[in-house]
Amino acid sequence: MNDSSGTFSFSGRVRSGMHALAGILEMLKSQHNARVHLLATVCVIATGLLFGVSLVEWCLLILVMMAVWVAEALNTAFELLCDVASPEFHPVVKKSKDVAAGAVLLSALGAVSVGIIIFLPYLLEYL
Repeated sequence: MNDSSGTFSFSGRVRSGMHALAGILEMLKSQHNARVHLLATVCVIATGLLFGVSLVEWCLLILVMMAVWVAEALNTAFELLCDVASPEFHPVVKKSKDVAAGAVLLSALGAVSVGIIIFLPYLLEYL
């Protein structure tokens, strides 16, 4: 499956990128929350452009959005692996899935907090 020769090949990097894109598309197709994150991402970008947030604020917004996306992707991968490893219900698998989902929730709450801190002054000034 993997080329263990250790040599760099451009075509190998392109294939790796294509596999990564396929994974992102699979996440978007199969996970309702990923589509919610996509909508939130679009709204944050639009709001940032509307208010003309600073470069530092953009960096912070990008970091927290990325944290949510990474948590969602890892949660999705973890759930898929759990489903293969234990197709029948198992209480420990349920707990581990709950913990992984909790990580997504924590990252989303952190992102919302940063969004409030950044956007509230702009909203108050706009009103």
